[in-house]
Amino acid sequence: MLPFALRLQQWKTIAQRRAISLSALAGLLLASHFICFFAAMRLTSVAAGVAITTMQPVFAAIYLRFKGGHIPRRAWVGMVIAFASVLLITGVDLQLSVRAFAGDLLALVGAGLSAGYVLVGSQAQKSLATSTYTTVCYFTCALSVLPVSLILGFELFNFSAREWWLVLALIGGAQLLGHTMFNLSLKRVSPAVVSLVVFFEVPVSALLAVWWMNQTPPSGTIPGIIGLLIGCGVFVFRGRLST
Repeated sequence: MLPFALRLQQWKTIAQRRAISLSALAGLLLASHFICFFAAMRLTSVAAGVAITTMQPVFAAIYLRFKGGHIPRRAWVGMVIAFASVLLITGVDLQLSVRAFAGDLLALVGAGLSAGYVLVGSQAQKSLATSTYTTVCYFTCALSVLPVSLILGFELFNFSAREWWLVLALIGGAQLLGHTMFNLSLKRVSPAVVSLVVFFEVPVSALLAVWWMNQTPPSGTIPGIIGLLIGCGVFVFRGRLST
């Protein structure tokens, strides 16, 4: 994204420089989200972890409520269903293992961080093009995660060819096409509509986990996952926040 950002030269005004600072903050939040999310994937099931991460729009709404925004009464119904479903998922996982329960909690924290990333990013993009915003955001994200990887002793280069292809797929698919298109859409489409895309991650990731990793989520968490999708769906469809 850097060549496109340099061509625009969006660092000359005070508003643009402030937006660049917000972009860096969004990158830090994104890095924290990634750390929580990928750690959660090591501990709990893919289906449960991804489902809990869909709480992102609910956390964003709670933040806006504290900032003086209004949450319609019908949207509260969806929030209650969503939170109750999270309690069901984590309760079942806690009975199965503390490891899975810890993964659920990390996914929940990751959802809150993701909400912060989207909120800060939407503010930054009021003064910046998506190319400039994502260049600063992704660069800050990489710099933030690097020392964590070094301190924990994670391998950075000596991967097999298959793992390198997976890394490239994450960069080209999840990051450039996923996060970048997500940020680009926020400038043109309602955040409520964009949030619906996140819901499709749950069934797709669950099916991929069954097919590729032979990982079937615990049967007790399935009602909670379904309830969580329903709750978040009710919230997004019924709630229009006003500030």
